[in-house]
Amino acid sequence: MDSDKKNKVHFRQGSAFSNIEKMHPIRMLLYLSMIGIGVLFFILIVAFARTGGFNYEGFRFPKFFSISTILLMLSSYTISKVPRIYKKDKLNKMTRYLGATLLLGILFIGAQLLGWNEIAASGMTFTGKASGTYLYLISALHMLHLSGGIIFLAFLFFTTAHVATDGVRSLIFIRDPYRRLQLSMVTSYWHFMDMLWVSIYIVFLFLA
Repeated sequence: MDSDKKNKVHFRQGSAFSNIEKMHPIRMLLYLSMIGIGVLFFILIVAFARTGGFNYEGFRFPKFFSISTILLMLSSYTISKVPRIYKKDKLNKMTRYLGATLLLGILFIGAQLLGWNEIAASGMTFTGKASGTYLYLISALHMLHLSGGIIFLAFLFFTTAHVATDGVRSLIFIRDPYRRLQLSMVTSYWHFMDMLWVSIYIVFLFLA
């Protein structure tokens, strides 16, 4: 029995390592980057909580932070549809969903900036108390990291829109494993940024 258990453990460990070895280096780099980003934001959130959070008289939680959260969750939904549409070879429909995700991502950043105006109107400034500095920094860093996803998403959107007008290009695009990898990576990264912001938003609500 003990030998069987040991064999099963070794088999699982071997399978895990073999899966890691088979993983594309770019995908591995993406996962490591997401881990690093997660650790960075965890440290910032802890530091923000230790300052007391929104300890300002007359402070009101920005409505546009709630709106931006809804926008980002909608964008996560639209981009989740893209891989299925890609498998069905419907590039025109895929272009529409990529465009919708791109637009929602841009609107998210706009709503975040409007949320900054609400925060500033409540008397919480970047150069004031430490909690204000951390709040702006957390929001700004998230927008910065999301902007990287927006840039790559824009590249995929315009590329897909271009090849969708030609049958031969569409066939090459659909059969290209590198395009499939790009699509998988941007989808994973977008969902990660969405979950990261939702987690931050929940912490903000708890500390408000």
